[in-house]
Amino acid sequence: MRRSRVFRLCWLTLLFAALVTTAQASPAPDDRIYVNGQPTFTIGYTIGPPLGAKTPDGRNALAELKKQGTIWQRVDGGRWSPERETRVDKILQESAEQGTYAAISISDFQAIKAGDTAKTAELKRVVEKYRNHPALLFWKGRDEPEWGDVPAEDLRIYYETIHSLDPKHPVWITQAPRGTADDLRPYDPFYDIGAIDIYPVSYPPGSHSGIPNKNLSVVGDYTQIIRRVTDIRKPIMMVLQICWSGVINPGRTLRMPTFFEERYMAYQAIINGARGLVFFGGNLRGCLNEADAPLGWNWTFYEKVLRPVLEELRPGGPLYPALIAPNSTLPIRHPFALTKRVEGTPNLEFTVREAGQYIYVLAAAREGPTLLGEFSGLPEAIDSGEVLFEGPRTVKVARGSFTDWFGPNEVHVYRFQKR
Repeated sequence: MRRSRVFRLCWLTLLFAALVTTAQASPAPDDRIYVNGQPTFTIGYTIGPPLGAKTPDGRNALAELKKQGTIWQRVDGGRWSPERETRVDKILQESAEQGTYAAISISDFQAIKAGDTAKTAELKRVVEKYRNHPALLFWKGRDEPEWGDVPAEDLRIYYETIHSLDPKHPVWITQAPRGTADDLRPYDPFYDIGAIDIYPVSYPPGSHSGIPNKNLSVVGDYTQIIRRVTDIRKPIMMVLQICWSGVINPGRTLRMPTFFEERYMAYQAIINGARGLVFFGGNLRGCLNEADAPLGWNWTFYEKVLRPVLEELRPGGPLYPALIAPNSTLPIRHPFALTKRVEGTPNLEFTVREAGQYIYVLAAAREGPTLLGEFSGLPEAIDSGEVLFEGPRTVKVARGSFTDWFGPNEVHVYRFQKR
């Protein structure tokens, strides 16, 4: 009888440990995002289509977005009230019905001062209410706390309360593109998934950037900054542009990314370590044309720009296994010395992933002259590779090396079959 009880206790302990790791950021050295125990490349929207929204042809908005993978939206609780709670309930219910996810964000609870027992008690109630909801993916922490001069210590109660009551779901925080890695590091203990938002497409260019680089490639710079903040121990996401206040406020010129620009920003973020992407501003009315305004979301941008980018990243596509694979240890090299920016960052950036029978090389050029990139270090048995999404184009491989041309902000994705 005693042995049976011990066995049952051990089994329950293992079961609880498995549940704890579900949809939670994994420890170092694995920097991937996990959903239901599986590495997943997630696509988020801040903010998604309105509750019950339809596409221009009458389909459910979330169902349409879900075609591109593991989709989630930020659910804003705003100033907390019974009415706000009812709204969160409805959005989570719709998300669950459509098989999508949500990140709950309630600003009233994200920075609680020590001794505020009333807010802490209400936070506990909210976490206990939603922690087992099938649509919950993340808890959103305080938005841009360093830029907002929120003391890092004020985030402790929110983070520790959630982790004590709901260890299955990670806390995500986005920082503004301001400050240095040292400025952002005090906030690192209070989130599981880090992010930075950066929207470089504007007139004048790069007005959102807080560093000298005002070009599209600033996305990669900020990806590297948040990676350094976390010491490459945590998953990171990058929040990219659909629309933002800098192009719709009075006196500004409306401008949104083209497909070429959005594709480059997405891939540059991935190459520099992003394990998920978030797209901001699809709901901003200043960017909605006459057809989209009644629908409450920027379907024109989605169809012309964003959906074609996401189709390259979607589950089931030829690239997806690489997006969820760990970084490869293959000694693939590129002679950086041939082309360097003044700051010392190579013009040509790349990452290497291995999945199944394939080796993937994702490469993107920063601003600068058109260059002939040379890569070496592939297994010598490989003699050619596909250039994904540019078929039927291929590259020839000789003695483990291949070359290809790159224009400014150009992306190429290579897939080589192992021999």
